[in-house]
Amino acid sequence: MPFPRRSLLAASLLAPIAAGAQTPAARFPMPERGRRPWAQQISTLRIGVLGGENEADRIGRYGGYARLIEETFGVPVRLFQASDYGGVVQAFAGRHIEIASMSPAAYAASWMESNGNVEPILKTQEADGSTSYIAVMYTRADSGITSLEQMRGRSMAWADPNSASGFLIPRAALRQAGVNPEAFFGRTGFAGGHEQAIVAVMGRQFDAGVTWASGVGNAEDGFNRGMLRATAEKGMINMRDIRIIWRSGPIENGPIVVRKDLPQSFKDDMVAFHLALPAAAPEIHRAVERGNVIGWVPARHEEYELFLQMRREEAAERRRRN
Repeated sequence: MPFPRRSLLAASLLAPIAAGAQTPAARFPMPERGRRPWAQQISTLRIGVLGGENEADRIGRYGGYARLIEETFGVPVRLFQASDYGGVVQAFAGRHIEIASMSPAAYAASWMESNGNVEPILKTQEADGSTSYIAVMYTRADSGITSLEQMRGRSMAWADPNSASGFLIPRAALRQAGVNPEAFFGRTGFAGGHEQAIVAVMGRQFDAGVTWASGVGNAEDGFNRGMLRATAEKGMINMRDIRIIWRSGPIENGPIVVRKDLPQSFKDDMVAFHLALPAAAPEIHRAVERGNVIGWVPARHEEYELFLQMRREEAAERRRRN
């Protein structure tokens, strides 16, 4: 029996965000260079980098970003690269990092694991002025699978348990439609990240996977930005070999997150630096954002309460199954 189209395709209860009108990026001055008083507490600035792609690509995307922060504030910068999202979550909980750009679900996990000792400061504004992205379910174009309904009994590659688009949102959408994800798919597994899941699907280890996309631009190109487009740009896949069979409703873009127990002057400097970055260093900005966006706008904890709720529901479901 097919799923209710409204529930699965609109998924309006997941994140009711309206796209804004396209606006030009405001120009903010880059903070003056020099060591800050907060450096007495933060002798080395440790930046968490989520897993989901290979280490060399992460270094390539974040290397210039780290160097510019180091040059601006006169403090050594170290990239903390985790093999999966959970590594950055635990690093925040253990006070081993000061700042990271996170998915909304990973932020929720960090907030829970650190007993609220993290806070969002900024979130991405897309090229169309919105502050949201979407989850997409994809298969091989030659798989014969053209709809979500046809995934019944087939295998699904989840990206990461702390990913909104790669785990929590698709499962919430199925439950919203009255479908038990465990009973629906024949086999599921965690691929170890978004890029790894795409490789697994293209290698026929799974029938489908889920990942994130901006939702702006042509789907045939992998949208303006997202993991499908990034993987295609690296020559790992050809978008002609991919078929998107499902899209979620809009999901609040993940935030740049800092530890709450750090000095307010540090947080203010991080906000100022990131607001200035799009105009001051557009190539670095494009690298860390994996594509063209306007910039960043303020973020609030309340915008991610939904993901706390979804994580609690997943935990309750695991307890029920066990």
